[in-house]
Amino acid sequence: MQPSKRFGARALIIASLVAAGPTFADTVNSYQQNGYTLTVTDKNSGIAQSTVDTMISTFFTIYPKEAADFNPNTSKTVNIVLDPSYDGVAATANATETYGAAYMIANPNDTDTVTHESMHIVQDYGQQNIPGWLVEGIADYARNRYGVNNAAAGWSLPDYAPGQNYTDSYRITARFLVWVEEHHAGTVQGLDAALRGRSYTDQTWAQLTGADVDTLWAQYTASPGI
Repeated sequence: MQPSKRFGARALIIASLVAAGPTFADTVNSYQQNGYTLTVTDKNSGIAQSTVDTMISTFFTIYPKEAADFNPNTSKTVNIVLDPSYDGVAATANATETYGAAYMIANPNDTDTVTHESMHIVQDYGQQNIPGWLVEGIADYARNRYGVNNAAAGWSLPDYAPGQNYTDSYRITARFLVWVEEHHAGTVQGLDAALRGRSYTDQTWAQLTGADVDTLWAQYTASPGI
């Protein structure tokens, strides 16, 4: 498009803006409750406000409990980002939880993803060579323990099945941790503290329970009821 002689370059600028279409700024809101601050950045995600409201409510319900039980020194300021450009479910780093808009739109009841991701902030293990299966297992253990909407989301810990292993991570590891906790109270908190304190080794299991993890798993598979 060439600018007219009457309006010159200004007409070209206006025409370019119209052709580009409207742009929308991110929506940013902050909430405070019981000493915690949650900032929610919605990048025009299209997630229903009712879902966002439930995520916010979930955070303020579960985060103080996770902090009290595992790490009272956890961050008092947390960010949630609702991002249409993120094609995963969720990810957490530097006290910021990022949620994929497409997933949350398709699964509006799965708001206890906040419980899992917030536990990662509480864990705060830093960059170190630690077993990822245990990191994710503890986070799903927390989701099972503190979650408020798991049933509506159809989320639960799976029964033990042959072929599983404690290193399978997420819900399989979490169920094993529930069993271990029932037989050796305080183990999950002890594992979490060792991981955060950079003192975790394979011997940590025996220090906490009197048996190594492979022995515990063998006991679990023989009688996996919880």
